[in-house]
Amino acid sequence: MKAVLQRVSQAGVKVTGRTVAAIGRGLLVFVGIGRGDTESDAETLAKKIPELRMFEDTRGHIHFSVRDVGGEILVVSQFTLYGDCRKGRRPSFTEAESPERAEALYRDFVSRLALKGVPIQEGVFREMMEVTLVNDGPFTLLLESPPRA
Repeated sequence: MKAVLQRVSQAGVKVTGRTVAAIGRGLLVFVGIGRGDTESDAETLAKKIPELRMFEDTRGHIHFSVRDVGGEILVVSQFTLYGDCRKGRRPSFTEAESPERAEALYRDFVSRLALKGVPIQEGVFREMMEVTLVNDGPFTLLLESPPRA
């Protein structure tokens, strides 16, 4: 399972022109589900994300988590995180999980994340989404579970 975390001052998702989610200060989290990912991977990321220190204190030191600053999290599914571009010009998505299994793990991840005490909003699984964001930094991290060797 992969997650790209972006610290934002605001972010939102529209589907067919209608806003389905919007947050202020917090994290935009793009989540990709890979073949073989499990509920354990979902728990690992759901536990880590709200605790990661990605926000600055008054001295400019990265000292606070999204929970510490009273931020929000916007979760967006993104199977293209498993796009393999090593060969040719067209990405291969063979390492991405099937849509049915991916949706179940995505739902599991969002449910686990929601239990961590940070307000959660989300995009719409398997829909074409227009995602807008205002990066704060920019500050972007890539998480993987299991971590790469």
